[in-house]
Amino acid sequence: MTEVRQVVGASAPTQTDPRHDRPDGRDGPDGESRVRDLLGRMTIEEKVAQLVGFWEKEEGEAVAPLQGEFADVGRLETFSRNGLGHLTRAYGTRPVDAAARAGWLWKFQSKLVTGTRLGIPAIVHEECLTGLSAWKAATFPTPLAWGAAFDPDLVTEMAAAIGTSMRALGIHQGLAPVLDVIRDPRWGRVDECIAEDPYLVGTLGTSYVRGLQSQGVHATLKHFVGYSASRAGRNFAPVHAGPREIADVLLLPFEMAVLDGDVRSVMHSYAEIDGVPVAADASLLTGVLRDRWGFDGTVVADYFGVAFLNLLHHVAGDHAEAAVQALTAGVDIELPTGDAYLTLVESVRGGRVDEALVDRAVLRVLRQKLELGLLDATFGDEPAEQVDLDSPEHRAIARRLAEKSVVLVANQGVLPLPAGRRVAVVGPNADREAALFGCYSFLNHVLAQHPGVETGIEVPTVLDALRGEFGAGQVSWARGCDVDTEDRSGFAEAVATASAADVAVLVVGDHAGLFGRGTVGEGCDRDDLELPGVQRELVEAVAATGTPVVLVLLTGRPYALGWALSRCAAVVQAFFPGEEGAGAIAGVLSGRVNPSGRLPVTLPGSAGAQPYSYLHPTLGEGSEVTNLPATPVAPFGHGLSYTTFAYADLTVPATVPTDGTVQVSVRVTNTGPVAGEEVVQLYGRDLVASVTRPVAQLLGYHRLHLEPGQSVTVELSVPTTRLAFSDRTLTRVVEPGDVDLWVGTSAHRAAQARTTLVGGLAPVTNTSPRWTTSQLR
Repeated sequence: MTEVRQVVGASAPTQTDPRHDRPDGRDGPDGESRVRDLLGRMTIEEKVAQLVGFWEKEEGEAVAPLQGEFADVGRLETFSRNGLGHLTRAYGTRPVDAAARAGWLWKFQSKLVTGTRLGIPAIVHEECLTGLSAWKAATFPTPLAWGAAFDPDLVTEMAAAIGTSMRALGIHQGLAPVLDVIRDPRWGRVDECIAEDPYLVGTLGTSYVRGLQSQGVHATLKHFVGYSASRAGRNFAPVHAGPREIADVLLLPFEMAVLDGDVRSVMHSYAEIDGVPVAADASLLTGVLRDRWGFDGTVVADYFGVAFLNLLHHVAGDHAEAAVQALTAGVDIELPTGDAYLTLVESVRGGRVDEALVDRAVLRVLRQKLELGLLDATFGDEPAEQVDLDSPEHRAIARRLAEKSVVLVANQGVLPLPAGRRVAVVGPNADREAALFGCYSFLNHVLAQHPGVETGIEVPTVLDALRGEFGAGQVSWARGCDVDTEDRSGFAEAVATASAADVAVLVVGDHAGLFGRGTVGEGCDRDDLELPGVQRELVEAVAATGTPVVLVLLTGRPYALGWALSRCAAVVQAFFPGEEGAGAIAGVLSGRVNPSGRLPVTLPGSAGAQPYSYLHPTLGEGSEVTNLPATPVAPFGHGLSYTTFAYADLTVPATVPTDGTVQVSVRVTNTGPVAGEEVVQLYGRDLVASVTRPVAQLLGYHRLHLEPGQSVTVELSVPTTRLAFSDRTLTRVVEPGDVDLWVGTSAHRAAQARTTLVGGLAPVTNTSPRWTTSQLR
């Protein structure tokens, strides 16, 4: 691995750095007096400069919504003459050589230190959802794949690797993770999300925060809050979620990442909830986030989100009024640039906003810069001339995560494929690098707008990997069709290729893109859940040959696949598994990798059943009183293996105090012929409560490896707050009463028991435990 050095002269804070000690040692009295002294010496122009970003972009570089609607704000040198809060996407706007750009950034930051009156560097932020969004940087599996892996420790390891690359390049803040809970798979941004279960989202999202921040890079939670609950699964659509759904489902992952992960930044969502845009909602940005949870970091605007109060929501008459509303509500920093917040200078002078609100935000920014070491940065050492953003260590993590995330949905005995079989590989995603990546990967987010520029990282396609796995002479190939056109001219070749083979591997699914340039991704919503284009027809045509079909799905959302289970010998689901994903898929098909992924989102029966979540109450599943059941094709948590696992000796206490912990143990045995990994999932159901409760709720999980015949006892300590909810007064409490507990998937109860919560109502506080801990015995 090539040695890299920090661009920023100050050392990167770590988890043991005293600046990160809670609750009062982060800055200390000297640090607080220092930032207040800086504030006291600032002009209003210098204050507002700390509250805005600058985005150096060129014509046609549209990587944000409605980007073309905003005027050029001038040159960076002129814009930053009074200082600068943030520098937006120095690496992630266009393909640039990382080492050369690091040198440019070092010089720019040096000019801020030596050429402005107060000498304060800028925070540099980048997208980092599936790895650092920069040319030639490692691209990891998409968050849906994290959810499928059910492995918090591996997510922490991945995020730490991402943070290492970012800090080496002088990047201080990452715009990830996305903690939106999936509510409707028609929504395009599902591929950026982790799961439909808030606890799984919260544990994996918090693990990402811990990993990234362990390297001195601040994480940013997105999108606070409600974004994913839009009407009809449309991007930027209104949200009409009730306060109980917001509190018990949508807010929970954010609460975990703030209280348990000590996240340092939060980004507001574009949503308007019951008519109130979040960017102007003080009850959320200040009341919940700061007053209730005690968050003391910075709140940043989603790109152009402040101006959207004027342009899209129409709750402000102009950008100046929008800026006052957002600042008052609690938005500290306007990103990506200062379209609205620059008006605060005149608003303060004209008496339209209290300067104390500006001071409040500036202090938060200065505290963040102090934490990051920016107020002490000297830029004495120039950056390294070479950097390796896709090291073997990065690729090893990407490979492990990809292998753990592949879900075997169905198998009629055809998998694993034995050696020597003739394999026909068919489908539009079989030989396409971009098919392995989500919409916020650099390849699909940025390089798609720069045709002719090389990918910059090694990305074997599924076809490449299958040739390597089974031998090039055993593998034939036909595209069949495109991802999203009506062209059927390749069907005949595909049918002929499949007819001459022993098995057909059909690789179909999505193309991730933005704002209509893909079948999934930001601004790429759907009004059905059929495979895009004519891909279903291709699958049916190949299946009609009689050759067994293995359907491999490379997607960023779940599709309605009930029809495929009766036509295909096996179904494999991969959620954009990243640069090492093709090898993981090939390994699963050959048996080199025993599949262990579990569905992080329900495979729906139809689009008409949406929105749907496994967390529904009894009335949500349908019965004889309706002719439209909501039965899914496969439930949340489902996934098959090449071995079998048996559960026995499930033990739970007869009673547990409402403010206590449920101690659960169960013995798990690998009863099959090969080693494998099982994801032990513990579910519960509150049988009688003051408000309706889900028929199943994930309470805890643990991934373990077992050799053939091996048994272990898994012990789970589940805080009763995992069963908390908002009662009829909207108070989060744990109520007494009977609770069913079981292990298995949410649909299959491998072993079950019952406990009774006893005592009075137990309120949930900031110090209440939220995590399930586990161990093996």
